[in-house]
Amino acid sequence: MKIDIPKYGRGSGLQLCWSDDFTIKVTSENDEVVISANREGLISLANHLLNLAQTDVPCGTHIHLDENNSLEDGSQSIIIEKI
Repeated sequence: MKIDIPKYGRGSGLQLCWSDDFTIKVTSENDEVVISANREGLISLANHLLNLAQTDVPCGTHIHLDENNSLEDGSQSIIIEKI
C-alpha cells in the first residue's frame, strides 16, 4: 500500500487526506480510549499521523477531531499533537 502525504507548508499548514467512505468512532470505556475504524478510517488516521511526523511540522501542531469534524455521532473528541 502506498500513502500519499501532502508536504507541510507554513502558509498552508497540514493538509489532511481522507479516504472515501471512512468511519471513525472514539469512545472511552473503563478508563481506556477505544478508536474504532473501518479500513478507510485506519488509512486516514495513518495518513494524519505521518502528516504530523513530517520534519517541517512544528511542535505543538495538532489535529482536533470530534463528532462535528469527521468522527461518528456519539464520539468523544480527540486531539493528536506533535511534541
